[in-house]
Amino acid sequence: MSKTYAGTRLRRLREERRMSQAELARVLAISPSYLNQMEHDSRPLTVPVLLRLTEAFGVDPGFFSERDTGRLVADLREALAGEVAEARVSPSDLAELASRMPAVAQVLLDLGRRGQLLAERLAGSADGRDGDPAMGLPRSPHEEIREFFYRRQNYLHETDLAAEELARTIRIRPGEVVRALSARLMERHGVRVSADSERLHHYDDSGRVLHLSARLRPGQQAFRMATQLALLEYGGELDRLAAEDFPAGSTPHALARIGIANYFAAALILPYRAFHTAAEEFRYDIERLTDHFGLGYETVCHRLSTLQRPRLRGVPFSFVRVDRAGNMSKRQSATGFHFSRAGGTCPLWNVYEAFAAPGRIHVQVAAMPDGQRHLWTARAVTRHRGGWGEPGKTFAIGLGCEIRHASRLVYSDGIDLDNTAAATPIGMGCRLCERLDCPQRAVPPLGRPLAVDENSSTFVPYRVADRDR
Repeated sequence: MSKTYAGTRLRRLREERRMSQAELARVLAISPSYLNQMEHDSRPLTVPVLLRLTEAFGVDPGFFSERDTGRLVADLREALAGEVAEARVSPSDLAELASRMPAVAQVLLDLGRRGQLLAERLAGSADGRDGDPAMGLPRSPHEEIREFFYRRQNYLHETDLAAEELARTIRIRPGEVVRALSARLMERHGVRVSADSERLHHYDDSGRVLHLSARLRPGQQAFRMATQLALLEYGGELDRLAAEDFPAGSTPHALARIGIANYFAAALILPYRAFHTAAEEFRYDIERLTDHFGLGYETVCHRLSTLQRPRLRGVPFSFVRVDRAGNMSKRQSATGFHFSRAGGTCPLWNVYEAFAAPGRIHVQVAAMPDGQRHLWTARAVTRHRGGWGEPGKTFAIGLGCEIRHASRLVYSDGIDLDNTAAATPIGMGCRLCERLDCPQRAVPPLGRPLAVDENSSTFVPYRVADRDR
């Protein structure tokens, strides 16, 4: 068994909790000098200490694993592709930086992205195109919100507890959710619900009416009503949580309020303990869960990706929603799985296969370039406004977990989880993927010179020059 050295992460976690070395040493039942040695990588994390850390901080043991740096390393390679190509830094340098000094790596990543965006803005001005002031920002507001949830492993503890307590108070039960929410809105806030809106929903504060589209299914109605309850009853906490990362009045702050309200809504209509119990009992069978709770496939999958309550954890999932063109409209993760920021993810990923057979769940064991394997489920879902000839929306919903958790899922039945050769090799998008011999590659890999020879060709679309040396 390899030793785990994670001094920087341990020290950062302690400082975030505002604990001294002496205080943390007491919690871990070790001496302050021993803790100091671990924080400086003079000693590895032992299994007993690791278990105490997971209990004390409510983090998954994988938090201290080097495998969780894969996402950060991939982002660094993308942002610093020019430096890698010029051999100013090597991929191993980036991996060591991400592992030992993740905070410094994140600052360097932000600076690299700022440089890229500034270069694009200057190029646009040189071409006579109008500059976009937003190009000076390191991320778009929606990307900021994704990072907000990623930093919290897609779990908001206080919000989840508050929603569960409210669910207990108003007696949320499968099949009775809409009735319970309607009663709460009227009795506590004097808000009437009316199914007469041309939009999905519209709240009229002056008239105290929540207008919902008549085309919404009961589960969709419940979610909109629960979101409105979050805004009415939890507004102060929404502001406080959003202000942890974003200044009040900014676009990211407003989006964070909505995102947290949506999280509260899901936790209200699918209370943690009841949902976690059913998920474990059904072995994470998504279709059984949708039938049991009377909610949609996407809603259940998204809730499954949030089951990270300390001492009552579910399987840590990654969740993604993509369209046929490869655009990711949602991506959340309770793990370190890296999603491409700009779409164009791996075409060998079963998320895209789901479009070929809508309604059927596709299962795949996929291996990343670093050898880490995941079990992925994917299914296409379609939404229509209801009228003949009106365009609908079709997405593929992907839910994946590391292979070490796969046996807890019903979808692993009949699969040899120990057979590494049976896994489908995928990557994080062709521009970043390290699999140079992939015949499916769509674009050349970043930072690698190509071998161009008019007298020969290969099955590999973009042959790299140093590959033949």
